[in-house]
Amino acid sequence: MRVMTENKKLKTIVSKAVNDFLRHLRESNSSPHTAKAYSRDLLLFANHAGSRGWKQIDHIAIRGFLGQLYEKGLSKTSVARALAAVRSLYRWLAQEGVVEQNPAKLVATPKLPKKLPRVPTIEEMNSVIDGQMPEIAAFPERDRLMFELLYGCGIRNSELTGINLDDIRLSAEAILIRGKGKKERYVPFGGSAKAALAAYLPERQKVLEDAHKHGSALLINRRGGRLTTRSVGRIVKRIAVAKGLSPDVHPHTLRHAFGTHMLEEGADLRAIQELLGHERLATTQRYTQLSMKHVLQVYDQTHPRAK
Repeated sequence: MRVMTENKKLKTIVSKAVNDFLRHLRESNSSPHTAKAYSRDLLLFANHAGSRGWKQIDHIAIRGFLGQLYEKGLSKTSVARALAAVRSLYRWLAQEGVVEQNPAKLVATPKLPKKLPRVPTIEEMNSVIDGQMPEIAAFPERDRLMFELLYGCGIRNSELTGINLDDIRLSAEAILIRGKGKKERYVPFGGSAKAALAAYLPERQKVLEDAHKHGSALLINRRGGRLTTRSVGRIVKRIAVAKGLSPDVHPHTLRHAFGTHMLEEGADLRAIQELLGHERLATTQRYTQLSMKHVLQVYDQTHPRAK
């Protein structure tokens, strides 16, 4: 009888802590969605803990809890959320002085499938870059060039802001790009980027003269300083939304669109790898979405039974 009473008491300790934590979440103005999700997950955790006290619940016990969730048919995303809830509970318990360690930290988060962002179509990208820049564009000539380089060259945001005027090889229609790990590569640019560059450079010079500066950066702000990656992200989003694209468009979306559209138009995967500056072809394969149009085209052209 005594053992049963002790077990019940221990079970009450875990359940009570969960209830206290959920109350704390509600009182600290946490998101109602978070509180609701954590409530489901932590009540399951309390049931799994059973008669064990905090000292008896180690990382192996928590792994067992996640295993139980998998057995119930929960997805990796749901299991990852449950683990996040348990970690949050332990963090709060540590702050309250109830536990000294967080065993949930020793449990690896389930690897979630990488979702590729939706890439704007070729038509959508042309509609953004062709025609007038929207009224919200504070520096339209620069902003057009920014889109031409991000989408036309497939470069990263950090590579874009790192371009100096001396890196432009106009006669060769190429730009020297400094990529990850200080690796350099030349990336070609087309006629529309060349026209955007020609329209921007005199405006850039005027800004520098007005600011009494002599900057080396290709892309500058209205004060004559080098444009930051954060500013590029903000400008790209605002212009994309003004032109009718999704609010989740950011500079990397344009790089992704570059690779995907080249693939759709029949470019070789290794050439795309070179242009994007990927060290491994596997990265390019993950990065570019093999569109059905491209797959069917290759099949029709190459498989003997398709002819």
